[in-house]
Amino acid sequence: MTPERKIPERRSRKARRTRDTLAQVAFELVLDRGLRNVTVEEIAEAADVDRRTFSRYFPSKEAAALDSLRGDGDRINAALRARPAPEPPLLAYRRAVLDWLADPKAEAWHRRPRIFELLVVAEEEPTLYAVFHHIRVDAQEDSIAIVADRLGVDSRQDIRPAVTVAAGAGALLAAQAAWVRGGRPDALPERVVEAFDALAETAKEARAAGAEATEAAAETEATP
Repeated sequence: MTPERKIPERRSRKARRTRDTLAQVAFELVLDRGLRNVTVEEIAEAADVDRRTFSRYFPSKEAAALDSLRGDGDRINAALRARPAPEPPLLAYRRAVLDWLADPKAEAWHRRPRIFELLVVAEEEPTLYAVFHHIRVDAQEDSIAIVADRLGVDSRQDIRPAVTVAAGAGALLAAQAAWVRGGRPDALPERVVEAFDALAETAKEARAAGAEATEAAAETEATP
């Protein structure tokens, strides 16, 4: 490797370390002191950088505190890409989430120290929750592209990928909310199973109701 290539790589590693340090400091300060009792300046000082450096990496203290959650969407999407092609998309999404939860190396939320606390705070702080919402939306956009590829369709023209991801991500969000409010940090996997089971049951009931409505309409048309 030439010296010219080593310099950008060293800079990249240094930038990654700086970002990770800022995120970790923000995460800890927000949990230790509360979101409203922490400033960007305090985060920067604790990370041994200035305010301008902080702003190069994050637009807000909320974004810094939640940065560690961004990788979880990537891990779920990686698991979704790895699911067998014949699986129906919504089933593949469900199993991708369960794969993420079951993988010790992935360190899903219920395995990672203090993530439960962070999500409790996010439920209580509107500005933190808004950033969490944007993180989820970014991950869902990638999920839509993956599902569209699995179906061999253009998601701009075919609504099915977006509907599939909205349903699956909605089940995960419902599970996460129930998990946080339930007060049991180890219960996330069972909440996720409950949520996806509820989604499947609702879809089954909707199909049955639709079939009954179609049959009734057909009988009405056939009546002289």
